[in-house]
Amino acid sequence: MERRIKLLYIITIVAILAFLGMQAYWLYGRYEFSLSEYDSYASAKIVEAVDNLGKLGKNRRVNWAEEDGEELAHRSNYNINHHTDSAGRKRITATIRSQKYFAHKLLGITERRELTPEESQRAALMVLENETLAETRRQSYDASNAPSDAAVWGAFERSEAEFLAPLTTGMVDSVLRMHGLDADIRLVVTDTMMWQPSVIHHASAVSPTTVISVPYSELECKSVVVTCHIPVSKIFHDMTGTLVVVALLSLFLIICLILQFATILKLSRLDRMRNSFITTMIHELKRPISTFKMCVSGLENKHMMEDQAVRKELLSETRNALDNLSAYFSRLRDITFNDVEQIPLNIRSVNLHELFESVAGATAVPSGKAVVIKNEIAPAVEVSADRTHLYNVVSNLVENAVKYSGPSVEITAEAAVDGANVVLRISDTGNGISPADLRHIFKRFYRGQASGGDQPGMGLGLAYARLLVEAHGGDISVASKEGEGTCFTIRLPQ
Repeated sequence: MERRIKLLYIITIVAILAFLGMQAYWLYGRYEFSLSEYDSYASAKIVEAVDNLGKLGKNRRVNWAEEDGEELAHRSNYNINHHTDSAGRKRITATIRSQKYFAHKLLGITERRELTPEESQRAALMVLENETLAETRRQSYDASNAPSDAAVWGAFERSEAEFLAPLTTGMVDSVLRMHGLDADIRLVVTDTMMWQPSVIHHASAVSPTTVISVPYSELECKSVVVTCHIPVSKIFHDMTGTLVVVALLSLFLIICLILQFATILKLSRLDRMRNSFITTMIHELKRPISTFKMCVSGLENKHMMEDQAVRKELLSETRNALDNLSAYFSRLRDITFNDVEQIPLNIRSVNLHELFESVAGATAVPSGKAVVIKNEIAPAVEVSADRTHLYNVVSNLVENAVKYSGPSVEITAEAAVDGANVVLRISDTGNGISPADLRHIFKRFYRGQASGGDQPGMGLGLAYARLLVEAHGGDISVASKEGEGTCFTIRLPQ
């Protein structure tokens, strides 16, 4: 049985650890999924922000801006040329033809001032009517790695937008902060044209960051690199409901396992107590039965019956055996009462000095053990109590002192009147009781470490003693120190 309990204990621990491991693995997977969701959210917002910023100021026809205190107009023409190089490879050349018009020069205005709306409109008409007034610049790019012509046309527009409203890290940062994104932003020029955003997902679960590279002027190989810091606190805040449910469920299942194991331990302990109870009962009943058998055998012997002294001794032994058996059954009966008021008491005046003398005279001393019993109770000390029950209480304490001691022990009884109470102290110089056992010795069926398996007993003696003392309206306490001895104090009302 003990092996099964130990195996069950190990299985319970392994089951709890396995369950906690599975929950931790599931929560980590849920955490990683939340991080990936945030990756996707941040990537989409960053691409959207760069795309929206690239559309600022974009206009295919005439775009007015300001440069060095003068208003200027910018107009671009785009061209895509498909051709084959000397090695026979297909190439794509993207050409941008840009024209700049300075309004102040067109209108002949020498002073640096802001133009009126009428002046700006007149300058725009002059630009549309006469292209020779413009400063022209032509740029060609090798766009052979472009996925399609549509991608190149889109790159033309973004290049023009970059010329008119150059992208800055501050512009990107302000837009991202509107969406609650904390990021480090860099504008870089790459070696090759980049046509699609790239995302490097988080590699660390402790300090996760996502790196998103978004091209904003493909033909000029310009990209914005955003290192987005994923807020772990926000992820955990979003997972609060899941964490609470998992924690409560885990706690509930663990408590169920622990209670199940505790119940099994309790049942096992009850089984051991039952076996011990049966063994002790058999042991206690064998002694009077053996005495009865001996007496019956003596009664069958005519020669022994003719001897008056022998017959008287046999009858005395039989009477003592019956008294012991009756006391034993009374003890079993009393210990089953749930309420001390149910115990029948025959209250009368009891002389404690004489009572202890009776107990000392009836105490069996094992061979080879030196037992000294001192009765220091004053002859006049009396108490109102049930003599039989009080005798059983004192006898139990003295028997325990003899049983749980070394080769020699000294037992001392003292009594004194304390106001309306009589205080009886029974002390010994035995083994003492450990602090761990001291809290439980008055519990039913409890047997301390000192009991072990060497001494017979059911663990009912002290529980029975306390029950009887409380039935008298008194109380019993104990003070003990291992290796020095024990002192029981019984306080009974007068």
